Amino acid sequence: MLAHDNSGIAKGLRRTILIVLAVLGAVVAIQAQTDPGVRAGASGAGRSLDGLTTQEQKFFRVGVEVFGEVDSVSGTVAGAAGKGLGPRFNLDSCGGCHAQPALGGTSPLSNPQVAMASKAGAHNTVPDFITLSGPVRVARFKYVDAPSNTIRDGGVHALFTISGRTDAVGCNIVQPDFGAAAASNNLIFRIPTPTFGAGLIETILDSTIIANKNADATAKGALGISGHENREGNAGTITRFGWKAQNKSLTIFSGEAYNVEQGVTNEVFPNERDETPQCLFNGTPEDHTNFGQAEPRKIPSDVVHMVDFMRFLAAPTPACGRARLPSCSASIANGETLFNKVGCALCHTPSLPTGPSTTLALSHQPADLFSDLLVHQMGPGLADDVNQGNAGPGEFRTAPLWGLGQRTYFLHDGRSNDLGVAIQAHASVTDGIFPDSEANATIANFNKLTPAEKQNILNFLRSR
Repeated sequence: MLAHDNSGIAKGLRRTILIVLAVLGAVVAIQAQTDPGVRAGASGAGRSLDGLTTQEQKFFRVGVEVFGEVDSVSGTVAGAAGKGLGPRFNLDSCGGCHAQPALGGTSPLSNPQVAMASKAGAHNTVPDFITLSGPVRVARFKYVDAPSNTIRDGGVHALFTISGRTDAVGCNIVQPDFGAAAASNNLIFRIPTPTFGAGLIETILDSTIIANKNADATAKGALGISGHENREGNAGTITRFGWKAQNKSLTIFSGEAYNVEQGVTNEVFPNERDETPQCLFNGTPEDHTNFGQAEPRKIPSDVVHMVDFMRFLAAPTPACGRARLPSCSASIANGETLFNKVGCALCHTPSLPTGPSTTLALSHQPADLFSDLLVHQMGPGLADDVNQGNAGPGEFRTAPLWGLGQRTYFLHDGRSNDLGVAIQAHASVTDGIFPDSEANATIANFNKLTPAEKQNILNFLRSR
């Protein structure tokens, strides 16, 4: 009956069945090996690039302060150094989301959004998808008119409002109806992407990305791997930041996040996302160049300081395998060989060189990011039904794997904290709406390995 029924209900049911089967298969596939978990010891993350000038180091340190700064609506709440929060927001600090394993990383193990809901007297309800033991999450609605699904949305719908806060007297706006969105299958999530090594990623030439895309064409074709770059609409150059590689530069990435996640208007995104008059307490842009300052390091806006922090932030140091680091164990070394053999490295490119840069510490350096910076079809199991630039509803950027050893949550929505489950989630077959995942053949190769070999790959990934 379902084979001849093209209704939305039937398609949804087919998709659900396929995803359930994939999950069951994943459970069976990983029973014989175990994710080693978050790597113990020194984080090897959060430091500045080697080779920065004295002045660059000074601006990096200011960036550290600003990135970790807590904002309030007016700047008068105890513990808040900045102002401009809201009217709608997800958290009051960049560092609160990007905290694991060090400032600039990804979601911490304990979610600060739970306490955020009522901070400073706010009247928010904690959505049921936000838990203390779950990841920091951003919510998006797929369509404006769900369940009709004829007008795409895809934008962030902030979790909280400033209503009730002691520094927002008179503001009375309500949170989005996340329950209704969930009931109509209109709700998807994203978790914070790590910013380690972001300056290196920004400095990789477009031509290098394209050359890598065209490399190993036979091997990629045999495994069904294609992938393509996302591009900025006017300049036509390659975009590379965000889950769908939708942001061109760290300046855009920083300005957008400041406006979307904290509600702080700035010189890149100068307009409030909610213009309810009773909830506007500051002139815009709230974050701006400080023209009256005489001290050079105090003149730039917060966005510029946060860009300096991310641009000068070093890549995380792996546990082994580099100069001045211990040699890798036999298991990890074998895991790296197998990682390449099964096809993982065809998308998770181990290293790409940077181009020339005005910052010598970024110029002509190896970026050991384990990503091709392209977007790939990931199948119905991971599809979020959101378009961003040239990235379609089932496509995601190949996530860089450096620092993977100390991440607490995996995949774009943080659905798992188990690396083995995350690997298996890369495979799913078409449901008639979204194409097959480009990773299907690679995951099939992985599943043909012995339990010990699979464990070696997990050990290798956790060593990064």
